[in-house]
Amino acid sequence: MLTILIGLLVAAAVVILAVAMFLNGRKEKVVPKLESRTPFKIESRDEKSVTLSTTIEFRNEGTQSAMIVDAICHPLLPFEQYDGMNVRGRAEREGVPREDDYFEALVIEHQQSVNLVAKVTLTARKNLSLEEAVAHMVDFPVEFIYREVGRTEMHWSIARVILTAEELAKIVGVELVKE
Repeated sequence: MLTILIGLLVAAAVVILAVAMFLNGRKEKVVPKLESRTPFKIESRDEKSVTLSTTIEFRNEGTQSAMIVDAICHPLLPFEQYDGMNVRGRAEREGVPREDDYFEALVIEHQQSVNLVAKVTLTARKNLSLEEAVAHMVDFPVEFIYREVGRTEMHWSIARVILTAEELAKIVGVELVKE
């Protein structure tokens, strides 16, 4: 009798462990493909500002659907590092531009991808022209911060791209000043 009871307990433990392992392996896994992002390109430009964009593929390498419920493009250029330029960012889904800075949630099925766009607007400050401000520019990171959920709890992740002064100067068509 005791042998049967122990056998049943062991069998129940094995079933519970197998179900837990199965369910634990059934998760989303959103991976930004930074190595294949597009180069920054000009979206718009005037005498004082330029808006650049880069497109990043986000692939769900998991086994379940994932949802990106929010995304923020956050360029990190404090005035202590360089005060000749004011920098702002915006995140949006490729092909679905919005004027209200709202990021509409989206679902990424398992083993599928979506393209998200990081837009960065640089505006010259201190009575500088765009060209003068870019000529003295420094490298700075652009963080694409996104909140995802699936079978796992909702959490924030960050994909970081560096916009170099050299790349920006080339795009705008100016020479960097050696300081």
